[in-house]
Amino acid sequence: MTPFGEIIRRAVESTPDAVGGSFADSTGEMVDCFAKSYNPLDWAILTAHYGVILANLQAVFGIWHFGGPEFFVAQHQSLGIVVQALDGGYFALIAVDRKAKGKPPDDDFANHALASLRVAAPALHREMA
Repeated sequence: MTPFGEIIRRAVESTPDAVGGSFADSTGEMVDCFAKSYNPLDWAILTAHYGVILANLQAVFGIWHFGGPEFFVAQHQSLGIVVQALDGGYFALIAVDRKAKGKPPDDDFANHALASLRVAAPALHREMA
């Protein structure tokens, strides 16, 4: 695992019920990831899909001269995704099992994941330098 993967691993492990995380470039190509029980190819595809969504959001909202979105949240029935934009077109994401351990869906997953990504972001920036 690369230093980027270690940073993502720490972010995932500090997020309740997280199942994985990724660090990727502006094309959605994964630099590294940490996924607890997912097939690496499936995880790469998930990462690429959310990279496309981020690129579309940045294209649409970037026209307002306020800058593109810093993050977005996708709340699915059983999985929650938080995507954090980083400098240079990179992004990081964390996926959370919203129905972990038979609990009712955790609607606070985004706050936990975003807090972990905001801790990881400076470490990812330092590693890129």
